[in-house]
Amino acid sequence: MQQALFGGGCFWCVEAVFLQIRGVEKVTSGYAGGHTTQPTYEQVCQGDTQHAEVVLIDFDEQQVTYSQLLDVFFATHDPTTLNRQGNDIGTQYRSVIYYYNEEQKQAAEHTIQTLKDDDLDIVTELSPVPTFYPAEEYHQNYYAKNPSQGYCNFAIPPKLLKLYSKFQHLMKDQ
Repeated sequence: MQQALFGGGCFWCVEAVFLQIRGVEKVTSGYAGGHTTQPTYEQVCQGDTQHAEVVLIDFDEQQVTYSQLLDVFFATHDPTTLNRQGNDIGTQYRSVIYYYNEEQKQAAEHTIQTLKDDDLDIVTELSPVPTFYPAEEYHQNYYAKNPSQGYCNFAIPPKLLKLYSKFQHLMKDQ
């Protein structure tokens, strides 16, 4: 098993996307990249801990590659908007890739450069993996547990639609 650590806005949305990908065994919502030890959701939402909402993805590289996960990551959030995803504004919603090794770093740099070559102004942060703090239990698998929650119903279906149309070959039920 390998791990990837991405932040692309609200972790409920990012988690819902990656749970659909074949080879993804587990997605854990949490916080990374800040200065507070054991941050809470309330602290992170205030924006003064400098943590990003992130997802820790455990995946089987025999079924899905890190580069394929990067493609899904970039296609299902806006990597050109600094500290914002839709109505979510603040450093906790920044676009960020935390890499575990040089191979992941190089794959991310290559993907970012490819997007920049397509004239996209990518603002995604690329940094070594910091300490990851799992979010509170009620945040885990949030969309599946709360399918009628208003924000989720607004933000997640368009991401899943994009995922299904662009990455059907990576979906679990294919």
